Amino acid sequence: MSQFGHVSAVNLSRQCNTLNVSIGQMNGLSFVASDAMGHKLRIPMAHAFGTRSIKSVLPLKVVCIDYPRPELDNTVNYLEAAYLSSTFRNAPRPKKPLEVVIAGAGLAGLSTAKYLADAGHKPILLEARDVLGGKVAAWKDKDGDWYETGLHIFFGAYPNVQNLFGELGINDRLQWKEHSMIFAMPNKPGEFSRFDFPEVLPAPFNGILAILKNSEMLTWPEKIKFAIGLLPAIVGGQAYVEAQDGITVKDWMRKQGIPDRVTTEVFIAMSKALNFINPDELSMQCILIALNRFLQEKHGSKMAFLDGNPPERLCMPIANHIQSQGGEVRLNSRIQKIDLNEDGSVKSFLLNNGSVIQGDVYVFATPVDILKLLLPEDWKEIPYFKKLEKLVGVPVINVHIWFDRKLKNTYDHLLFSRSSLLSVYADMSVTCKEYYNPNQSMLELVFAPAEEWVSRSDEEIIDATMKELAKLFPDEIAADQSKAKILKYHVVKTPRSVYKTIPGSEPCRPLQKSPIEGLYLAGDYTKQKYLASMEGAVLSGKLCAQAIVQDYELLAARGQNKLAEASLV
Repeated sequence: MSQFGHVSAVNLSRQCNTLNVSIGQMNGLSFVASDAMGHKLRIPMAHAFGTRSIKSVLPLKVVCIDYPRPELDNTVNYLEAAYLSSTFRNAPRPKKPLEVVIAGAGLAGLSTAKYLADAGHKPILLEARDVLGGKVAAWKDKDGDWYETGLHIFFGAYPNVQNLFGELGINDRLQWKEHSMIFAMPNKPGEFSRFDFPEVLPAPFNGILAILKNSEMLTWPEKIKFAIGLLPAIVGGQAYVEAQDGITVKDWMRKQGIPDRVTTEVFIAMSKALNFINPDELSMQCILIALNRFLQEKHGSKMAFLDGNPPERLCMPIANHIQSQGGEVRLNSRIQKIDLNEDGSVKSFLLNNGSVIQGDVYVFATPVDILKLLLPEDWKEIPYFKKLEKLVGVPVINVHIWFDRKLKNTYDHLLFSRSSLLSVYADMSVTCKEYYNPNQSMLELVFAPAEEWVSRSDEEIIDATMKELAKLFPDEIAADQSKAKILKYHVVKTPRSVYKTIPGSEPCRPLQKSPIEGLYLAGDYTKQKYLASMEGAVLSGKLCAQAIVQDYELLAARGQNKLAEASLV
């Protein structure tokens, strides 16, 4: 790989694809006795102040340095994911395609629908809101700027996501960054410490050397104790990793004799980046899964940014593909109730606008919290569903701040803030083509842990964020805005995001095939070998689609029996 990569440019005057969808009413689902999710999920219209003119549509000049796409296509995990994708395209064409009603057009629902369509079936994808993406949704403000649900990073260790980009022909929409992990230094305001992965070495030696070369965060005795502590995980493999679900990161570190400073220096930042919570809550299994991917795959920890907003640049191509294969995508289609047949199976979905949607098969690809709120009473005591009670979404806040100047103390990369309130952040005016601005910075920051903050006002959250930014940019940002001034901001609160990966949660994750005949689940909380992540969501959708395709004969026969029974009435 060239040390300097190659330079890319962007033209903001490009036309956007339009989505042919059925528009329903905007009635919100009322979540009784839940602060976590209310009318329309309580994703607020973000507060903004200050004004500026809408951006010009003239072509932009050079925007950033993009590194070449890493060689992922020959890795074992990529080939395994590619084979699973091929099974849908190569499956025997069904005599009568199944109509599969899917609730939720996040990555899990979109993935389920995409692969069912590839297998010759007809997905009917229902999204409650007026935007695709679920936890990767984004919105455009009055100035034409986008603000997102989260700061989304695409890793080399995401084989199903990488396959999906290739299948859609949009690999060029990923902007790969240099192979580094960059941490702020709280004890040295304004300075950063890097873990640089050498391109010439294979895994895990590139990761080991990256750790050994970093002398600013850990001492040599700490590195040695950390390495010794990790030996059981390296030797024990996947079986050992799965067995660590019952212990927190903090307790595991102490059990292995690893100094607390290792947790403080490195794993607080990693824990918040992976699951938005601290090491005293996070299951060690989560960390070990990530380390396993990052250390065992040469490009596993290499990161890419999407070149623009996720709904248009990622979700729209999936939706277009679904529709090109005969499927449907309907926005503003919120489910109010699951109606059951006498045998306890799904009869139909009743929408808030009064519409009734029926199909041969039903899939719930919503967050687990929404599924739990909609569960019929008849299902709640079934062990498969009862175990879901322990899976609870974790609150997270995404903050966007537009400044009146270009900040200098930043990188064209994801940055680990190592702040008590902030998880990771990036200057999106540098890292992302569509958001590029040569004169002003836009910082996108993940505010976590957010449990104590999600009910607070946007102004309080911005004030707290500015105080933390003053530590990261001491020469450029002051909490009172006496230096860089805020032009505007957006705060997006997600009261229930990915499920909280606490000890003991792994056995509660359900398989995609439910005990209710004709009902399946998808979502990163369902059983799959990756984390609660974009990769986990896409893989869960593929596994859900696989289960339905494998059950085709049974499901088709079930449909025929229903028709026969109806004709006798």
